[in-house]
Amino acid sequence: MQTTVRIERYADQGRCVGHVDGRVVFVRFALPGELVNVALDEPHERKDRFWTGEVVEVLEASDRRVAPVWPLAGPLADGGGVGGADLIHVSLPGQLDWKSTVITEQMHRLGHVDLPKVGVESMAGDEALSGLHWRTRIEMIADDEGRPSMRRRESHQRVPIDTMPLASQALLAVADHCGVWRGGFDPGASIRLAVPEPRDQGDGDLLTDIGENYALMVGDEVKAGSAKLHESADIDGTRFAYDVHADGFWQVHRRAPMVLPDHVLRCVRALLDGHPHATVWDLYSGAGLFTLPLAKKAADTVHMLSVEGSKPAVRQARENLTRAGIDTVEAHSGDVARALRFVPRHLAHPDVVVLDPPRAGARAAVCRRIAESGAHGVVYVACDPTSLARDTATFADEGYRLTDIHAFDIYPMTHHVETVAVFERAQHR
Repeated sequence: MQTTVRIERYADQGRCVGHVDGRVVFVRFALPGELVNVALDEPHERKDRFWTGEVVEVLEASDRRVAPVWPLAGPLADGGGVGGADLIHVSLPGQLDWKSTVITEQMHRLGHVDLPKVGVESMAGDEALSGLHWRTRIEMIADDEGRPSMRRRESHQRVPIDTMPLASQALLAVADHCGVWRGGFDPGASIRLAVPEPRDQGDGDLLTDIGENYALMVGDEVKAGSAKLHESADIDGTRFAYDVHADGFWQVHRRAPMVLPDHVLRCVRALLDGHPHATVWDLYSGAGLFTLPLAKKAADTVHMLSVEGSKPAVRQARENLTRAGIDTVEAHSGDVARALRFVPRHLAHPDVVVLDPPRAGARAAVCRRIAESGAHGVVYVACDPTSLARDTATFADEGYRLTDIHAFDIYPMTHHVETVAVFERAQHR
C-alpha cells in the first residue's frame, strides 16, 4: 500500500513523522517539510497504533536532501536497502541538525529537562571526506557464492559488495591487500575486519604503517593479521596504548578514542574542582579507554574502581593498566548493577562516577546505586539519546541536576550520536 504524506518533524531511529487519516506514520528516508509518496510496511492493519513506511518518491524535496553517495544504503525503491547509513540522503549540516533536535526533544520528553538546542560536534576530517571513511571495524556476511555481502532490509537477500564507503582508508587498504572483495568465503560465514587507525602515518605506503596490526576474522577464527590489536590514543597531550582483542569492543570512529576521553577527562576535572585526591568509578569500562587517562590525569592521586561485563575485556584492561604503570585501579568483571552491591570499602564513596553503558542505558538500578554511593558528580557517555533521557529522569529523582551536555557526531551518515552529560548532586554530601 502506498500513500502521500507531508512530513512534519524528525523522530528517533532515523525516521520522520507524518500522519495519514490521523494515524502516525514513521517514515524512513524522509525529511521535515517534504511531500513524499510512502510505501507502508506490512502489516498495516487499522488497529495498529502507528504505521511505518519508506519513501518511494519525493514530490517536494527539502533543501537538506542530497543524492546518496552510497546508493546501496539508500531507499529500497532506488535499489538500496542494505542499511548501515540511514541518513545517507541528508546533507552533513542537516545530519547535525537532525541529531541535535532528537537529543533536545528526547531530553525534554523523557528526561523532563528543557534545554537550548544541544550542539553536535563533527569530527576533524569528516567534512573533507564527505562523511565517509570513518569506521575502523566492519562486519559482513558471505553470500551463497562466498562473496562479502550485506543483508537487504525486509528480505533474506544478501547483496554482494566490493567496497564499504564508511570504512576507513586504512581498513580499505587491508581489505584490498587480503583480497576480501574477491570472496572465496564459506556461504553464510560472518566476516569481520578490524584495523586500528595508524596514529603516526608516514609519507610512504599505508600498509607499511599498519603492518600486522589488523584482523580479518571469519567466524571466530583470525584468518589474517593478529588476534590482539594495538590501539593508541593521544589524550590531553599524552599517548596511551591499549591492547584489544580482534572481536572486542572499541570505539569505531577513527578519532573517537581520542576525542571522547579528552572531553570526559575535562568534565571529571571540573567536577573535582582542583582537589588533589579523588576516588573515581569507571563503569562499563571495556578495555580501559577512559580508565587509563582518568587514573593518570584526573587528579594528583586517583584511586579507581572499574567494572565491565566482559571477562576478556577486563583481562585486557588489567594488562593495559600494568603496561601503563598504573596500580591504583581495581578492575572487576561482572554485571554492573550486581557488582556495585559489593564495592570494597575504600572505594565505596566515589567523588565522580564515569559510565559508558550499552545502547539500552544504565537503567534505574545502576543510577540509584550511584546515587546511594554519595557521588558528587556523574559523567555519562551515551550512544542513545532516548536511554540517556530516561536515565536523566532517574538521576533527577535521586537528587542530581544536569549541568552540562555535549554531543559528538562519531557516526556520520547514521542516526546514531554520542552524547556526554554531566550531573551534579543538588547538595554536597
